[in-house]
Amino acid sequence: MSDSNSSSDNLLPSSFDVYQKIMDALPMPIFYRDKDGIYRNCNKAHEQFIGLTRDELYGKTVYDVQPLEIADIYARRDRELFETKGVQIYETKFRYADGSIHDVVFNKAVIFDDEGEIIGIVGSIFDITERKRAEQRMEDALAANEISSAMLQKMRAGIIIVDKDLKVVDSNPGFVQLIGNDLEELFESVPGLRGADAKKILPDFILKMVSSILITGDNMMERDIRFQGKLLHLTVATIIKNNIVGTIIRDISEPVLNRTEIINRAERVNRQNLETVQKIAFLLGENAAQTEELLNSIIASYQYGEEDSKNG
Repeated sequence: MSDSNSSSDNLLPSSFDVYQKIMDALPMPIFYRDKDGIYRNCNKAHEQFIGLTRDELYGKTVYDVQPLEIADIYARRDRELFETKGVQIYETKFRYADGSIHDVVFNKAVIFDDEGEIIGIVGSIFDITERKRAEQRMEDALAANEISSAMLQKMRAGIIIVDKDLKVVDSNPGFVQLIGNDLEELFESVPGLRGADAKKILPDFILKMVSSILITGDNMMERDIRFQGKLLHLTVATIIKNNIVGTIIRDISEPVLNRTEIINRAERVNRQNLETVQKIAFLLGENAAQTEELLNSIIASYQYGEEDSKNG
């Protein structure tokens, strides 16, 4: 009986082989350095991570496999771990096999011999590069969103942004002032009207334009329309195709219009009438009242539509 046991024991792999197979089966890079900081073992994941086989890594230190500034961090943290004799978790950098620098988390612990003496450090490495990039993108997006929202609130033109569910993403005071409909109180209690139902807020003529752009995915749609005694210029543009659109509303019936605005609108309304454009340019320096009168006559002939608020 004992002979049988003895023969089967001989067939069993050594303890080292078993432990090495277990280590190699783990997907995370694992390494072992002795108390002098020399690599004595690692698993296959670590070989792929660092670009060196176990045999190539054996006998080297962190200074042999990492840039000096990174190796200095490793060596310092090893010394700290030897002093505390506990567990160590920290974020740092690691140079990959392809030379790229990644963000990683080290989990390390000291190993003791049977007499309780420290013989080295075992550690695992977890790559958090993608997570860090995602966090940075999120931080950048939030910062950009805050800046954009702050700028939005300062703009004179009315602006409202709507998503595919016709919910308000954001809007500014200019929108409330131009559209009205008793939105001032709601705007004060719900900043930017965020989350509000656009169907209950937008006049029909704007809602139709917004819905059309969301469905078609077109880049832009423009129109002039009379509303509450004002002549408004509407620009509805795609922000995210079929998902989010923004509407810019400008009051072009204001008595004071700048030189560029007058010339641009004249060119768009009457591109073939060069004489009219020249008259406007001439009148800009002559008489503001005559300029306004001529501009109004051009606007009256503009063919985008004359819908009144009663019709829209």
